[in-house]
Amino acid sequence: MLGVLLLVLLLSHAHKVDWAGAWEALRRYPPWLLFAALGLATTSHAVYGCFDLVGRRHTRHALARWRTWAIAVTSYAFNLNLGSLVGTVGMRARLYGRAGLDEATIAQIVGLSLATNWLGYALLAGSLFAAGAVALPGQAHLGSGAFRALGAAMVLLALGYVVTCALSRGREWRVRGRCLRLPSARLALVQLGISAAHWALTGSAMYLLLGGKVSYTTALGVLMTASIAGVLTPIPAGLGVLEAVYLALLAGTLGDAAVMGAVLAYRALYYLVPLGGALLLYVALERHAARDPPRP
Repeated sequence: MLGVLLLVLLLSHAHKVDWAGAWEALRRYPPWLLFAALGLATTSHAVYGCFDLVGRRHTRHALARWRTWAIAVTSYAFNLNLGSLVGTVGMRARLYGRAGLDEATIAQIVGLSLATNWLGYALLAGSLFAAGAVALPGQAHLGSGAFRALGAAMVLLALGYVVTCALSRGREWRVRGRCLRLPSARLALVQLGISAAHWALTGSAMYLLLGGKVSYTTALGVLMTASIAGVLTPIPAGLGVLEAVYLALLAGTLGDAAVMGAVLAYRALYYLVPLGGALLLYVALERHAARDPPRP
């Protein structure tokens, strides 16, 4: 249903988009602004790399911090461009496996990374939705009151995770012979903090590309709406989804050409450029694994 809605939104705007104007808007960006947006995007990717350091702390595996961080950064860039099965799961499974970690530890790292990402998202996006920072289009068929209630529920979910971690301290569960436990409340707070910082930096890059013509909270709220829509719609790199959401929510304010110019710049700086860096990191990690194989 969501995919159909997004397709309708995209088609309803695609024939009206001034594509020549979009390319012209893209060409008018001053170099300093593009470099600033790239710096924010790169910092956001770097902060994401810390998600797996949470997993390292929780599982107490002995892999070096730099290598753990590099694997997370590499997997994130592949995830953005090729989907979660390739990036989040496949890339981590290969690189951590080559480093000598067992499947159970890898699964915990992946699970904690996903939890870190989406719990921080729930806290930040929920706060924006509850505050009314995002106005949904009429095609969404969801009232503002219901959307605000959804935001409040997201915030409660994130805070409830911290409370659950605090109450379950020391408690363990056995799943298929493996011992599992929740992080400490302190580590849970770290998860929320670094994830919120990651999303805030991502929104800052988009805010710059929109030229400051909308408020930062609006730019961030629209980005987070587009992000969850991209996850719920099984299209690699969210192609068309990001465009549909931005056109639906901001074209009336900024114009189709300006919005599409910003989205094209965002895709280049946040998706494609980091993928080039991730390919170099992947080659370096593979060579390191070949030179220094794990001891049996």
